[in-house]
Amino acid sequence: MTSTQRWPDWGWELLQLLLIVSFSQAEELVCRQREDLKNPQLSNDGDIILGGIFSFHSSWKNRQDSYMYKPLPLECTSLNFREFQFAQAMIFAIEEINNSTDLLPGISLGYKMYDTCGSVARSVRVGLALANGNEAVSAPSEEQCTKPAQVQAIIGETTSSVSRAVITVIGPFYIPLVGKSGKYTYDSNCLFDKTKYPSFLRTIPSDYYQSRALAQLVKHFGWTWVGAIRGNDDYGNNGMATFTETAQQLGICLEYSVPFFRTDPPDKIGKIIDIIKASTSKVIVAFLTQMDMDVLIHELSKHNLTGYQWVGSEGWILDSQTAETDRHHLLDGAIGLSIPKAHVSGMREFILNVKSLNSSGHEIFTEFWETLFSCKFKQSESSTGNERECTGHEDLTGVQNGFTDMSLMPIFNNVYKAVYAVAHALHILKKQKKNSKINFHHILQEIKTINFKTKEGDEVYFNQNGDPAAKYEIINWQPTENGIVDFVTVGLYDTSLSADKQLKVQNNSLVWAQNSKQVPVSVCSEKCPPGTRKVLQKGKPVCCYDCIRCAEGEISNTTVLLTAASLFGTFMTVGVAVIFFSHRKSPIVRANNSELSFLLLFSLTLCFLCSLTFIGRPSDWSCMLRHTAFGITFVLCISCVLGKTMVVLMAFRATLPGSNVMKWFGPVQQRLSVLAFTLIQVVICILWLSISPPFPFKNFMGFKDKIILECALGSALGFWAVLGYIGLLAILCFILAFLARKLPDNFNEAKFITFSMLIFCAVWITFIPAYVSSPGKFSVAVEIFAILASSFGLLICIFIPKCYIILLKPEKNTKKNMMGKLYTIIISLQNNLRDSYCKITNTS
Repeated sequence: MTSTQRWPDWGWELLQLLLIVSFSQAEELVCRQREDLKNPQLSNDGDIILGGIFSFHSSWKNRQDSYMYKPLPLECTSLNFREFQFAQAMIFAIEEINNSTDLLPGISLGYKMYDTCGSVARSVRVGLALANGNEAVSAPSEEQCTKPAQVQAIIGETTSSVSRAVITVIGPFYIPLVGKSGKYTYDSNCLFDKTKYPSFLRTIPSDYYQSRALAQLVKHFGWTWVGAIRGNDDYGNNGMATFTETAQQLGICLEYSVPFFRTDPPDKIGKIIDIIKASTSKVIVAFLTQMDMDVLIHELSKHNLTGYQWVGSEGWILDSQTAETDRHHLLDGAIGLSIPKAHVSGMREFILNVKSLNSSGHEIFTEFWETLFSCKFKQSESSTGNERECTGHEDLTGVQNGFTDMSLMPIFNNVYKAVYAVAHALHILKKQKKNSKINFHHILQEIKTINFKTKEGDEVYFNQNGDPAAKYEIINWQPTENGIVDFVTVGLYDTSLSADKQLKVQNNSLVWAQNSKQVPVSVCSEKCPPGTRKVLQKGKPVCCYDCIRCAEGEISNTTVLLTAASLFGTFMTVGVAVIFFSHRKSPIVRANNSELSFLLLFSLTLCFLCSLTFIGRPSDWSCMLRHTAFGITFVLCISCVLGKTMVVLMAFRATLPGSNVMKWFGPVQQRLSVLAFTLIQVVICILWLSISPPFPFKNFMGFKDKIILECALGSALGFWAVLGYIGLLAILCFILAFLARKLPDNFNEAKFITFSMLIFCAVWITFIPAYVSSPGKFSVAVEIFAILASSFGLLICIFIPKCYIILLKPEKNTKKNMMGKLYTIIISLQNNLRDSYCKITNTS
């Protein structure tokens, strides 16, 4: 066998490697770069260098790598003016700090800014470049091929996928990455996890709060059936996951949720178009970046998909470049969330001073200038000779494009605050460690505890998760007469407020899709009318159902009439109170203890209203409220009647010679007695609710084919104690009124109280067996009927006769007529006493 046949292939490779190593050792060791590495797109020297990661290009050319050869460098496309604005905002903050005598005096800040094109792979290389430097150097062989970049902190990228890639690379070095936008992830496995990503901070709230706010916004307008398009990256996928979870809790269903990325092939985008066309929902929630949204709108315009109400995330809702892309006005009336508006004096003028970007001397400026002014330089490779030639002295005045638009000033402000947060941390560390070396870990710890105000008064600080407080403005796209979209603030969402006050929307100032003033309707199924019930549609979400007629005895096919009776009783009681108040100085009102009369009318009003708590689907609060409210209000009512009865008895005893009983039952004692009787019932109710309160209950035992929704009593002893105490007071009141029914008086109130208590006791005695034997809704109806019947009995028996005299028989509303025989007795007694007094005087 030949030598070639005896050696395996790997043997020859090993032999070659050994020969190369031996030869290399014979020569002087030289570090060689494997490839040409890109320099920063924008840079400037300084004593301390800050890194910047921006997507100066929003996309790149797709190609199919065969893995047979080394892939070619990424070819970026679609120049993104927005990212140049972010870069300018960063440079503005750095130059402002360098010109300051208060912050980092004697120390200059520099910067190195790289373009990632929104690519995760490229962002990893950029992160490594900023961490250890990658500029090629022409140096003697004894020097290293690279030198440290001296980057003390990095102002982060916009998209979450890129940010996570960068922080994964630089995280072990504890280099602070301060994010400038909210498009970051927040679940336990991503950037929200500070044990995995301790060096990540941001100057804008986590999108976790934005997702929840979007769901609450959708719920606010009654949209329960919506479609969703999400960015196929961490920002879109995780944002939509939180939105979906919150939406389900709020009773909102998603008809579809499809991913989209700006580099998707046409056939995939076509499938999204087909899904939208086939859908029945009229609201689309778009959790996308501005770059993705621009591409999507361009595709939707080709199919003229109008009539949809768009709900947007912070990524695109306030972007005028997206509005310019929407030439067919598909997004008119869109509503969404944006970080609050901000203003930084001098920043707008600095950003528009584009010539300052030329100081970097890099080739990206040429592309930027040509795109900005739609011209070509002579030396440009892409120049065809048909375009206008660039002079380099073009004037930006009059140019209208994405770069001249300042609608994203709030995000520019976040870049500004991020740079200042790093500068303040460095300033403090320089004062604390004058001669000591400052490492990344020191800077990171100081940034986490920083708290300062910018020159505009904005407070900058980070919580334990490295986030600021979450606050959003609600933006509405309102088209103007000249076709330009006006971004109008129509509300606010603030997580620092209580849950019921976090969302505020000015509904009357909103414009909807197709310039409509009416809120769009987007539901899978309309609300079932009375007399029908829901039946879920097979294979569809719970928001989709059919309405079928209820079986006999299940539910009324009309609105519950007891509600009308309750409201009628309430208005009737209020009317009587108005009559009594307007005639409060008349004898009939004054003779029957006006103070207790008004308190009784107030308690009767509460009795009528408490019956409303028994109507509707049982809930935790309604079950606890209905019985306790009923028990307390009725005790207050009976206590007032009892007080009036005792006043009648005491009044007649007080007419006897030498009696001073009324001093023991004056107005103060009357109030205290009512309060004492009512407090006993309040204590009983508190004990009931504390030990074993009522609760919603699904009764499966009453019927084989029905589930009865009702309120379980919890503690039956508590329920019967409440009823028993009311019954005890009612019986006592009845006995006292019965004893006083024949007292000599033309208008003896005890007669009417006796009759009202007779009705009251009769109603509640018949209530007990009817309540026990009635299932489901009938037991509730029986209890409501008992409340209303007894309330009407008290109102009619005690007050209607008096109203009859006040309104129709005013001639009987006199003091003499009210007193009757008692009045004659009192006058006769007074005359006899006067005669006796006169005889004694004459004798003296």
